[in-house]
Amino acid sequence: MKITPVEELFTLLNETADILREELDCTYLEALAETGENIFQESILQEELSELTIKRLKKSYESLHLDKFTNEDLRKSFQLAILKGMKESVQPNHQMTPDSIGMLVGYLVDKFVQKDAFSLLDPAVGTGNLLTTVMNHQNGKTVDAIGSEVDDLLIKLAYINANMQKHPIRFFNQDSLEPLFINEVDAVISDLPVGYYPNDIRAADYELKADEGHSYAHHLFIEQSLRHVKPSGYLFFIVPNGLFESEQSPKLHEYLKNHAIIQGLLHLPLSLFKNEQAAKSIFIIQKKGKEVKPPKQALLVNLPSLSKANEVDKILKQVSGWIKENKG
Repeated sequence: MKITPVEELFTLLNETADILREELDCTYLEALAETGENIFQESILQEELSELTIKRLKKSYESLHLDKFTNEDLRKSFQLAILKGMKESVQPNHQMTPDSIGMLVGYLVDKFVQKDAFSLLDPAVGTGNLLTTVMNHQNGKTVDAIGSEVDDLLIKLAYINANMQKHPIRFFNQDSLEPLFINEVDAVISDLPVGYYPNDIRAADYELKADEGHSYAHHLFIEQSLRHVKPSGYLFFIVPNGLFESEQSPKLHEYLKNHAIIQGLLHLPLSLFKNEQAAKSIFIIQKKGKEVKPPKQALLVNLPSLSKANEVDKILKQVSGWIKENKG
């Protein structure tokens, strides 16, 4: 049975990561970052390896020809290896946006951002999977991308992910709610980190800080994103369905009314999530600007199961029609 390019590359990443994990006595994800860097640099960078290990790795790497893989093959195989590593890791913040959602966000960015070249920010970039999925679905457009991430290991994986796909992305290893020293961008995407933000002093700089107790990180991320997008720029957030049901939501509602226009809300199918509490939606807003007019009616969609291709196709046609009507 012929194996797919994704399986072929995953097997190589997995085998070489296992070899390095054993020899370096590190986690699978750390070993994956090491082997990814070796592949990109076309040399074995770890100095403490035995001769036998170096021989085994060389043999594997020499059988690999990256040029024959598409960006999506590279991304998917790397994603599979990361998912394997995340199953072993107990850190709750190591979550990855499912592929089907990433492709959907990519489709929406392509339709809404009607520019041949644009800048894009992901302030919670993680392993770079959502950002590179979106970049891979921009039809012939040039994307100048920025990713920010507080977790050292995740950003290392994101950087290798970008290098393997030859995406020029600038990465910042920092808490994205601290000042971001970047120019304003045309669009923002983010699978928002949900929960309380522990740094109350930092949160005090935000309009959306809680009146008492810890503030919601996802609210602060929305405000930080709006600060860093150009007037009329679009923002695409993956948000919990209960975004406007918390005790802090009236403040968020008021803030959005003052600074943005809600363009749409796409409820993702429940089948993608463990339970109803974990369910999410794609929330599309536009920063206020001179030419920006609210849509006659916001785009409200309940997405069918993403495995039902015909139904999804119908919905995407509806989305496309709505954009033509409202975006001229």
